[in-house]
Amino acid sequence: MGVCFGTPDFPTPSFTGKPKSGAKWKITTSSSSAASNSHDLLTARDKRAFGDGKIVADPSLTVFSFAELKEATKNFPADALLGEGGFGRVYKGMLHGKQQSGSKETIIAVKILKPAGAQGYRQWRREIAFIGAISHPNLAKLLGFCQDDENLALVYEFMPMGSLGNQIFRRGSTASLPWDVRLKIMVGAARGLVFLHNSCNMIHRDFKTANILLDGSYMAKLSDFGLVRSGPPEDKSHVSTQFVGTSGYAAPEYRATGRLSVKSDVYSFGIVLLEILTGVRACDPRHPSGMATLVEWAMPHLYSKKNLRTIMDSRLGGEYHAESALRIAQLASICLERERKQRPSMSKVVEELESIEAASANRILRNA
Repeated sequence: MGVCFGTPDFPTPSFTGKPKSGAKWKITTSSSSAASNSHDLLTARDKRAFGDGKIVADPSLTVFSFAELKEATKNFPADALLGEGGFGRVYKGMLHGKQQSGSKETIIAVKILKPAGAQGYRQWRREIAFIGAISHPNLAKLLGFCQDDENLALVYEFMPMGSLGNQIFRRGSTASLPWDVRLKIMVGAARGLVFLHNSCNMIHRDFKTANILLDGSYMAKLSDFGLVRSGPPEDKSHVSTQFVGTSGYAAPEYRATGRLSVKSDVYSFGIVLLEILTGVRACDPRHPSGMATLVEWAMPHLYSKKNLRTIMDSRLGGEYHAESALRIAQLASICLERERKQRPSMSKVVEELESIEAASANRILRNA
């Protein structure tokens, strides 16, 4: 999730009293939420991009006791560990009895806050205030949370295919995401960012492959909202803040000066596009000389099919559409413009990716 400094700039939830385990607890914020006031920002064009996204005021989340989460995960064993980040560890668990989904058994992901982490506590509160108030097919769904003495946790829907990062960077396997699945993930992740930017007026600030989760059908769902930041006022082009997040994905102006805008997420999206195309991490000191920074290594190869072919993920085995890959590479190069005003909006990015996906599907149908 990255290291965060300073005080949170997103409204934090106000908790009153301590409800019984399993009860519904309405989350309210100390100031009016940007999400709850954004219905009028949805244009007809935006609604097409957002799909079934909606903003829900005062959502009801399930409050879990720590004992319930221990039971659901069978006491947090090593074989239930799904991952670990700056916030803490994430475990797989199973809830028994009728849940919000209506099913009698629900597989969950339990994110446990590291003890004695003041900044993590603020991010925990921010996630509840933000993701607990909205719903979209391309955002991970928060089911509930735990505030039991010093034990803090978030309970999310379980994503069976893990993170995009795990899928494209895993070692010791020749298995790889096929081209059509990669396209689907690109489109879904882009739609999630469009919803954050245009409907919620929020900047993710830590968009990367590790924070793109995949459900059983490889639908992309954005996660880790502890660093979200409200966008600049209408008369401002950016907000100034201290840099947080992951440096390998961060826009140059944000990393150098703290100037943050929605175009910062666009830059991060360009990095992710390159990772999906090449199977190479954004920044990895273990790479040979000249490959430590993905952008510098890949950029000269993004403008012709012949050059692009030399850096495409070898695990694809050449099974991809060269024209589609070139369009995506060129889109990535525009997203990675050093001058943020030259980068496209995420709405434009979605339009281009949907066009590429449709053209790719037509080729498959013609060849069937």
